[in-house]
Amino acid sequence: MKKLTAKEEELMGFFWEKGPLFVKEIVGFYADPKPHFNTLSTIVRTLEEKGYLSHKVYGNTHQYFAIIDREEFGRQSLKGVVNKYFNDSYLSVVSTLVQKEDLSPEELKELADIVEKAHKKQTRS
Repeated sequence: MKKLTAKEEELMGFFWEKGPLFVKEIVGFYADPKPHFNTLSTIVRTLEEKGYLSHKVYGNTHQYFAIIDREEFGRQSLKGVVNKYFNDSYLSVVSTLVQKEDLSPEELKELADIVEKAHKKQTRS
């Protein structure tokens, strides 16, 4: 999955929240001064080239829709962060969160329960 710029990620947020959109609708989501239609159209086409969007043709206009959901994007983004900053170790991520007290003991117990349930599910399959 190709990385997104901040502006591309912002536009994907509109598709994830609102569903299929025409570029003219996206323009309306911005406060004044609104970005130019052609600028947004270029970004949307780039998102399509990167495999995040597809479109349906209606006469001479296109309605775009997300083909990658927010959850999948989040998983892939997290995987990239873990790989880049934590030497591909999820254990290092959790250890860092625990050491910096960003993960409470209750959350850690909940995480342990999730891991245990997932392990039981895998051993049954």
